[in-house]
Amino acid sequence: MCEVAGIGFGPSNLGLAVALAEHNDDAPTGDRIAAIFFEKQKRFGWHRDMLIDGATVQVSFLKDLVTMRKPSSEFSFLSYLHAKGRLVDFINHKSLFPSRVEFNDYLEWVAGHFPHLVDYDSEVVDVRPVPTGGRIRSLEVSVRTGGPHGELRVRRARSVVVATGLQPVLPPGVTASERIWHSDELLSRIQAMPGGRPRRVVVIGAGQSAAEAVEYVHRVFTHTEVCSVFARYGYSPADDSAFANRVFDPEAVDTYYGAREEVKRTLFGYHRNTNYSVVDVELIDELYRRSYQEKVNGHHRLRMLNLSRVVEARETASGVRVAVESLPTGEIDVLDADVVIYATGYREADVFGLLGEMGEYCLRDDQGRPRVTRDYRVETVDGVDCGIYLQGPTEHTHGISSGLLSTIAVRSAEITRSIAARASAAGRAPVADRLPSAKAGRNGERLIPGHAAAARHPPGELASSEVRAGLRQWLTEEGS
Repeated sequence: MCEVAGIGFGPSNLGLAVALAEHNDDAPTGDRIAAIFFEKQKRFGWHRDMLIDGATVQVSFLKDLVTMRKPSSEFSFLSYLHAKGRLVDFINHKSLFPSRVEFNDYLEWVAGHFPHLVDYDSEVVDVRPVPTGGRIRSLEVSVRTGGPHGELRVRRARSVVVATGLQPVLPPGVTASERIWHSDELLSRIQAMPGGRPRRVVVIGAGQSAAEAVEYVHRVFTHTEVCSVFARYGYSPADDSAFANRVFDPEAVDTYYGAREEVKRTLFGYHRNTNYSVVDVELIDELYRRSYQEKVNGHHRLRMLNLSRVVEARETASGVRVAVESLPTGEIDVLDADVVIYATGYREADVFGLLGEMGEYCLRDDQGRPRVTRDYRVETVDGVDCGIYLQGPTEHTHGISSGLLSTIAVRSAEITRSIAARASAAGRAPVADRLPSAKAGRNGERLIPGHAAAARHPPGELASSEVRAGLRQWLTEEGS
């Protein structure tokens, strides 16, 4: 049994691991929070296939995992730079925005302090209620280790924190293949591209990922024609101006959460252009510079098929035949491409599907979305004392910054405080399990007295189907 089981170990739950560690180092023994995290990747990684050389993160380095909450934390980006011997060099660089490669290295550096808390190559497949004395006070988390045919084991926890990130989306009717793929797989797919150097690549989309894919393919394959297809006149610049950026302030979450539904919709509409279907203006300028220079040289490799949409992408024996419709005229242009890259965005994870049986006890709003309290906890039916927390799929309640790096530091602390307060109010005894600690060292040597860093604990026993059926009957009789 542990207090917290984290589902996913990307930046959000990594931030939570840090917040729990710092809480435990300041808390009395009886108030410390034990945790374990499950990550289906075999090692820590953050958008590996979009770590394009030269691409930068789109937020200030000060919006790392901790600084907005605790500037003196040893897990800050500045502490990372100091540990790597690059602090002076970074200062001389005079930039607020690290490269994406460097920021990923920072995240890996932080994750390297907590290997004892994470089971990699482990996918959560179900979450089940555990009835105790007529109430649900803990959960059983079913985890499959080692792939789809791997070992299935069970761990018990009093709370779960879901942070599985966004899922890439292809348009209806489009199936990924060797020659058709989502931009989320860009680098690994480029390396494994069939036939070596492509003659023509079509990129579909108008956002940051699309523009980055266009720039990268155009730069790397110097004889390849790159066709960018989108419905607008041109790429729209991201609004990262000072006043607009206030929508990512921690205080903005309070404002958004407390607003009426119609106000939330209005605010979201006003500020979509800070994050959705927009491109950094520097990248727009670079692509335009290349396009113009090709006109000067008389050799066109970069084609901007604006005001257009793809109506069909059909694989042939040698590639993909793409039908592109001009929106103003309806004319169809047929392109024979070697590869088609869809940069068509992401969607939030299916929370209820992930929670499995426990999803039946979660309350939903009139649109079928989870009802979420200000501390990111899913509202449940009466009789449920355990906590289900969300990091990411809460835009409808907490605003546009919910799944972004900007608020990880503050959000992690809010969830930690909520878990600690609920545990204290329930009079729970400390749990003898993996204990996050900022003092554990990079290899996580210190857990609790008498326990080795790599200790594994026996799984809890599965609740029988009869018990679960009895619990549902009891909840029904209670009017829930």
